[in-house]
Amino acid sequence: MLEGKAKIKETDMAEKMQNQAMAYASQALDLYDVSDCISIASHIKKEFDKKYGGGWQCVVGSNFGCFFTHTKETFVYFALENLNFLIFKAASS
Repeated sequence: MLEGKAKIKETDMAEKMQNQAMAYASQALDLYDVSDCISIASHIKKEFDKKYGGGWQCVVGSNFGCFFTHTKETFVYFALENLNFLIFKAASS
C-alpha cells in the first residue's frame, strides 16, 4: 500500500474525502500496472460513484493539462508514485 505517500497539489475537498481519494488511488496502483492509467482512473471513479453518488470524473497520468468546472468542495489534485491524479465531481449546468 502506498497510502500516506501522496502529495496534495491543489484541493478544495474535505480532508476525510482527500484521504479516501488517496486510499482509492493506492488501491488501484496495487491492482493495476502503473502504465494502465485508464484502469486506474476507472477504478477510482467507480469507487467514488459508489461512495458519494454519481457524476465523478478521474484523470490519471504523468503529463496532462485540463480546464473544467466542478461542484464546490469536490476537487483534489495530487501526485502518487510517478502519476498525477485529478478527481472531481462534475458541476451541473
